[in-house]
Amino acid sequence: MVIVMHKSAYTDNVMMYNEKKVNEGVATLFHFKNTRSANPFNYDEHHRLKILLDIEEENPRAWNKCFHVSFNPSTEDYKILDDATIKQEIENMMDHMGYGHQPYYVYRHEDLERVHFHVVSTRIDCVTHQKIKDNFERLKMQRFLHQLEEKYELPLKEKPQEINFRFSARSRNIKENLENLFKHLNEKDELTTKDLYDQALLSFKVEIQKSGRGHIVVVLGDDGKPARYPIRLSKFKNKPKFYSKEQRLAEQETVEKQQSQQQKKPDISEVDLRSVGVVARDLNRLVERSKWHKENPKTKYKTRKKKRGKHF
Repeated sequence: MVIVMHKSAYTDNVMMYNEKKVNEGVATLFHFKNTRSANPFNYDEHHRLKILLDIEEENPRAWNKCFHVSFNPSTEDYKILDDATIKQEIENMMDHMGYGHQPYYVYRHEDLERVHFHVVSTRIDCVTHQKIKDNFERLKMQRFLHQLEEKYELPLKEKPQEINFRFSARSRNIKENLENLFKHLNEKDELTTKDLYDQALLSFKVEIQKSGRGHIVVVLGDDGKPARYPIRLSKFKNKPKFYSKEQRLAEQETVEKQQSQQQKKPDISEVDLRSVGVVARDLNRLVERSKWHKENPKTKYKTRKKKRGKHF
């Protein structure tokens, strides 16, 4: 079992992603709770989104308002947990995380080889309109996951991999562990945009920053400042899927060079009109002269011969 917390900034983007999957027929509206309408699934996606956005408008200063979790049982887990059990455990998870009273939606996705679920809510409290504290959320989720695995005796195959995703100033094999994180996130089809991918990295205290013509990978501390020396992204074999095409920079450079070379070449429209006029004038003069000589051949003038005086 894997539960991934996505630090999504915009609720509308996450909602529209799930609603798009529903319209494509690869996801279904699975569960909801605490909404103002008796059954929000009887309405369109704008109605469901408005329920969350109306709450978030009460606190315009807050950032990262969306609460977004993907509930990913493995194929073996899904043989133990049926849909009814998963629905109940998602409710238990929301209670455990402090969002049990919040309106939220659950989408059941079947676009991968295995079934997984997306839970979408808001971090703005629907009663106090204050942002729900998200301190130690990952630790809380790990505790819930551990309890869930013990409760149903779920296989623990992916648990060692999750330990490699904890980064700090004293982490060992940081480059190898970061590559494992990139590989793990690259397999998540729900991360459809660069923004969602960056937010997923931030949930692991990892950030990719622009540096010169390339990028660097920075591990952040609890204060949001770099905790380790940055690593050039070009040194990684397994790169993030939205940053893996470093050759784009080289392609852009070649395109810019081609454009600059084309700009240097004189275009017909940019040639000096004065020089064109001078050349045309000289050509016209040559043509007129040739015509005149054909029509008026040269006349031969008789030269007077000087009479030589007689010498005595």
